[in-house]
Amino acid sequence: MRNVRHRNLVPVITTCSSDYIRAFVRKYMSNGSLENWLYREARHLNLLQRLTVMLDAAMAIEYLHHRNDTAIVHCDIKPANVLLDEDMVAHVGDFGISKILAVSKSMTQTETLGTLGYIAPEYGSEGIVSASGDVYSYGIMLMEVLTKRRPTYEKMCNENLDLRRWITQSFSGSMMDVVDANIFSEEEQITSKSEMCIASMIELALDCTKEPPECRISMKEVVKRLNKINNTFLETKK
Repeated sequence: MRNVRHRNLVPVITTCSSDYIRAFVRKYMSNGSLENWLYREARHLNLLQRLTVMLDAAMAIEYLHHRNDTAIVHCDIKPANVLLDEDMVAHVGDFGISKILAVSKSMTQTETLGTLGYIAPEYGSEGIVSASGDVYSYGIMLMEVLTKRRPTYEKMCNENLDLRRWITQSFSGSMMDVVDANIFSEEEQITSKSEMCIASMIELALDCTKEPPECRISMKEVVKRLNKINNTFLETKK
């Protein structure tokens, strides 16, 4: 992991190992985690910031899957593992349960599970680890960033819904009903272009979280589509 370098990955400085602990020493990120920015009352991210953070995270995961010498599956993509530096640039961190895929294999098996709510169905039931499992987790995180609803949100669980089903059902009404109210400031006007941006991001998240792994898009496609969404949104801000 010390040899893996990308601007959107938390750099691993060194490792510590003893009879009691094995740990990565990582660079300090002064603005904390994406999870804190979503759920602490004093902190708010607007739509452009959320889009930028998710694009940063997507580029990091795409690098691990497709641009590193050997494919690495993170296995625990969630807001707590996306850290923000002093310039609010997002970095994916915490590689404690990451898996390196052999060149000849696109998947492997493990008994080490990620975090409840973010785990792909095939990962939780069979321990199958593949790049598409990270794509699923990323899609859940994207939904959470837009809605400010954890995948273990009590109201959804009581209704026997997961985050994907809850969003899909809510989509039949007003899309803005599912979006975090703090995504726009009181002074900011909600435009049709903003709504189109959110709709495109939710559609992307749904494509990431399809149940059959083979039906999910790749992180290359995620980055491509997010770049397009970002460029379109920035054009409307000029």
